[in-house]
Amino acid sequence: MLPISAALALAGCAAASGGEAPPRGLAAASAETQTRAALARIERLDEGLNAVIAIDPTAIEQAQALDRSSTARGLLFGMPILLKDNIEARGPLPTTAGSLALKGNVTNRDAPLVASLRAAGAVIVGKANLSEWANFRSSDSISGWSAVGGQTRNPHALDRNPCGSSSGGAAAVAAGMVPAAIGTETDGSITCPAAVNGIVGFKPTLGLVSRTHIVPLSHSQDTAGPMTRSVSGAARVLAAMAGTDPADPGTAEADQHRSDYVAALSTTALEGKRIGVMRFADGFGTEAPFEEALAALRREGAILVDIDNYEMPAEMGDAEFTVLLTEFKADLNAYLATLPSDVETRSLADLIAFNKAHGERELALFGQDTFIEAEATKGLGDPDYVKARETSFRLAGPEGIDRLLSDYNVVALVGPTLSPAWLIDSVNGDQVPGGGAGSLAAIAGYPHLTVPMGEVKGLPVGLSFIGPKWSDALILSLGYDYEQATRKRVEPRFLESIEESPEIAPLLEPVD
Repeated sequence: MLPISAALALAGCAAASGGEAPPRGLAAASAETQTRAALARIERLDEGLNAVIAIDPTAIEQAQALDRSSTARGLLFGMPILLKDNIEARGPLPTTAGSLALKGNVTNRDAPLVASLRAAGAVIVGKANLSEWANFRSSDSISGWSAVGGQTRNPHALDRNPCGSSSGGAAAVAAGMVPAAIGTETDGSITCPAAVNGIVGFKPTLGLVSRTHIVPLSHSQDTAGPMTRSVSGAARVLAAMAGTDPADPGTAEADQHRSDYVAALSTTALEGKRIGVMRFADGFGTEAPFEEALAALRREGAILVDIDNYEMPAEMGDAEFTVLLTEFKADLNAYLATLPSDVETRSLADLIAFNKAHGERELALFGQDTFIEAEATKGLGDPDYVKARETSFRLAGPEGIDRLLSDYNVVALVGPTLSPAWLIDSVNGDQVPGGGAGSLAAIAGYPHLTVPMGEVKGLPVGLSFIGPKWSDALILSLGYDYEQATRKRVEPRFLESIEESPEIAPLLEPVD
């Protein structure tokens, strides 16, 4: 693994300005210029964030090859992208899922979504830190921590949590290191970190993007998706990634439903649209920015319909956990069996033993009770699992999102994505205040977009747009209209603590 400073030295890198690549039809800087600029920003900004696990030493070579190519420039030409470190990419970097057990997992194969990004002209500059094993090792975990990458921090206030499990990618995009990162979500792992870091995150319909060569958690809920600084950026990255993968049966319908997500974006998308307001997702400090967001939606012509008598059933969450435990063991064991022979951990049981043997690093902050529960499951044929999957999907999809859309005659749902970021707590683990309705979309496999909605005492919060299956283009367009009308994204200040901000610090002092 090449250190960032060494990669820059080999490249002879000079700092340059950066950001998202220009829209179609506009000239782009050379791929090499964009890549060198991104590497310089990572070198300058990541020391206090721990957002990047590793830089790909071939990044400059990738960019130079794009610049030399005589083929037409792709949709993402020269765009530097970070991959969550559970997504495989060819080259010398391992895919670790944040675990020391996979520190040598160099498969030298591109996940199909990565091959698609490259075909569109993207440059894979490195791997982003994550919550180890997608935050599915312990009930007392700390989001954004992995044994390999340490603790990722929120660039708005360094003592605040970046959420997870796609923590590093969200923090890196928010900090301006790269214009885009690819995360994965099982339940909230794209939308939560995007919201609390103040960027755009999109969890597409399950089955729109390939999961092949991605460290799995649950085939019923896993999907990859983009994290970007704008909705148009997310639409462009999704357009490059979406499509059927013969190796992933779950994507069989993707080609039938994919569309030109960029062309579908419109600043009049909200006009005349009936939107359901998820009052049940509000609270935990988000009330004021949410009301401002609703006012903006009305100004854009949306017809808002309050949904205030719905409660997410506890049975849904219980059933989901049974599903995740069972599928994690089955899916992970199948994935580990495909790894190079020098990777010694070949099963979940092996991983549990490995963590015990390396407990001074792996288990010092929190344990592996979730691993142990998963290891005790009885397989995909277990009647309890089959019933749990039917229950969780029914309550989230047909009797959840679908019923709300139908009963209130609306095309989409909106609500706060989550509370503002909580403090990093190495003693008690995550202390998430609550809020949001993202689990409905995650369990049902429906699209979920979060867009910056403003801030609460200097910490960003997001507005969620949720729709039915395969409504990805519509959801992106609704969010784009809102984003363009409000422009609520704020640049991070890299404060040591939000309490040192000039708005708050004087209020903490005694009156003279």
